[in-house]
Amino acid sequence: MLGPLAVTVRRAEPGDYRAVHETMRGPRVVALTMQLPYESLETWRKRLSEPLEGFYLLLACRETEAGEDVVGNLGLHTFPTRPRRRHVGTLGMAVRDDVQGRGVGTALMRSALELADGWLGLTRLELEVYTDNEAAIRLYQNFGFETEGTLRRYALRSGVFVDAYMMARLLPRSS
Repeated sequence: MLGPLAVTVRRAEPGDYRAVHETMRGPRVVALTMQLPYESLETWRKRLSEPLEGFYLLLACRETEAGEDVVGNLGLHTFPTRPRRRHVGTLGMAVRDDVQGRGVGTALMRSALELADGWLGLTRLELEVYTDNEAAIRLYQNFGFETEGTLRRYALRSGVFVDAYMMARLLPRSS
């Protein structure tokens, strides 16, 4: 087993669409996220060049001799136009197939929580994770996420309906 990968985390720029596309087309990423296979490069170009209000895409990058290599991403969606949900963020993460299990998800989650807690003032973070994605569930639990329920027949994956857990992390109310 390979050791942890040294990465830095930064905000995605419009020109990063090719690297994000490469991550999102991995077979394990497709199987473990809500992404469809065969998303076009143009789809990712538009997503990064025309982001929705309140959307933050963080990238995990490692340095190589050839330059920067994007190895994962985490999207944090907030609700700036929904007054009753302004305190909430939803997370979605993908780590490139060839570097899964090497600390990339931990680095992305640490950075996302710093942004959510320290800069955006979010007090509730939500995510959905397939019930058979044990590594991701452990990661989320290590960062204080708790299972709030099971979403039965949540999504179609390779012709079979699969369940997911709804997980959330709540910060205590400030006085």
